[in-house]
Amino acid sequence: MRKSIDGLAVLVKEYFSLDPFSPCLFVFCNRQRDKIKILQWDHNGFWLHYRRLERGKFQWPSEGRHASIKVSHRELRWLLDGLPLKQPQAHPAVTARTVL
Repeated sequence: MRKSIDGLAVLVKEYFSLDPFSPCLFVFCNRQRDKIKILQWDHNGFWLHYRRLERGKFQWPSEGRHASIKVSHRELRWLLDGLPLKQPQAHPAVTARTVL
């Protein structure tokens, strides 16, 4: 977790072949799974969000140490709240429907 904005942007671009300037959040976790950094591009600059747990660990996905996965906004909230990404008892996503 020593990398800052520039180092994380290079990782996104070179290692994962993704665009760090895209409207995505890039989330990184340390080995102990108690710290998370989120890299976000916003119009003309980067945001770097950092979260450290005093107790417990993040339920980081086990797709591999250097894997890249896509998660929904809802799944990101679960991850930040310390929950696993797959919630078997979660309510289905609500979608709005127009009735004619």
